[in-house]
Amino acid sequence: MKTYVITGGTDGIGKALALRCLGRGDEVVVVGRNAEKGAAWLAAARERGAAERAHFLQAELGLMAENRAVLDGLRASFARIDALVLCARHFRTTRLVTTEGFENTFAHFYLSRFLLSHGLVEPLEAADRPVILNVAGPGGTGEIAWDDLQLARGYDGQRALAQGGRLNDLLGLGFADARPAARARYVLVNPGTVNTSFSGQYTPAVQAQVDAIRRSAQTVEDAVRPLAALLDAPPEAPLSAFVQGVPLGLDGTGDELAAARRLRRSTERLLAGA
Repeated sequence: MKTYVITGGTDGIGKALALRCLGRGDEVVVVGRNAEKGAAWLAAARERGAAERAHFLQAELGLMAENRAVLDGLRASFARIDALVLCARHFRTTRLVTTEGFENTFAHFYLSRFLLSHGLVEPLEAADRPVILNVAGPGGTGEIAWDDLQLARGYDGQRALAQGGRLNDLLGLGFADARPAARARYVLVNPGTVNTSFSGQYTPAVQAQVDAIRRSAQTVEDAVRPLAALLDAPPEAPLSAFVQGVPLGLDGTGDELAAARRLRRSTERLLAGA
């Protein structure tokens, strides 16, 4: 029996993957903000006779204090974690600053994933073939606003998500660079457009666009199959990336590596004060 931790596991891709793992006898910890969805996940586990292997941690992942509470709880409860799956994402049309002073998309989509990735290294390293699966959208062309990472000037929801995808690319590269001896494999995944709930806050015009996208998007079930395969057989390379199942080459040297190191230093400074 393996142990999986899945953020955003009460809906969409995360939920489908969580139920798939639970159904084959694994232990699954789901992290999400919504208590009702968490209760529904636990009820589904009971219906499958798997209540003892299903867990729910309620957390607002846009808040660093709650990420740290999740880390404390996981490290106290599990000596071994086989995989960390990062699926949580929430779109915001308008800019929101959290009570901790961070722009919400930056905090939820990037800072949370940074904390959880690095914070669970010890229990991951105790597993036979540990893997971090970061479902963030590698291969994107979003630009990084190095002088304004939290987009205080000219915020746009799509821009924030596109930048977040690039930041997660650099997170994966920086993880492999900072931890060359780690056994945990870091895998960046872009599953393509998937017919999920598209969690977020939208204007009517943007909501109409989202509804149109969902009608032609692939099903959650189709998107989950290659993710489950990566959990079963993590790549041998310390860092890898896939766009709809196709391997994507990552430049682990030169400018990209320098950017990853720069981002890690900036992130550590930000988190030191949070």
